[in-house]
Amino acid sequence: MIRIAVIDGQGGGIGTTIIKRVKEVFGERAELWALGTNAIATAQMMKAGANRGATGENAIRHSAAQVDVIIGTISILLANAMMGEMTSSMVCAIGESKAAKLVLPLTQEPISVVGTVREPLPHMVERLITEHLLHLVSAKEAN
Repeated sequence: MIRIAVIDGQGGGIGTTIIKRVKEVFGERAELWALGTNAIATAQMMKAGANRGATGENAIRHSAAQVDVIIGTISILLANAMMGEMTSSMVCAIGESKAAKLVLPLTQEPISVVGTVREPLPHMVERLITEHLLHLVSAKEAN
């Protein structure tokens, strides 16, 4: 079974959207970990159907090395993003993880990802699943 960590902060809305859709598509073929930068984000992602949940810097640092895929917005790669909720230690652990990283080009930070097309969150999540996650889950199941 593939382990997928969804990392989100603030209100957990984006992570909730991701978890609901991944759960619909993969059901019990994927173990979803809700990793929140705060308790509200974790709680919302757990309500959306995550199998496990943990909150805070140490939980994210520890869990990043244990999953096969990490999903979040581009903010999970930026120290002090999410109004300071993403620490440099979290960003370093995510970057050093051997997990595949699937990031959505959404952030409140002053960064533009050149070459991306602005589209609604549900469309981005669908592309994340069909163009990337399906392949990773299939490869994991084949092993």
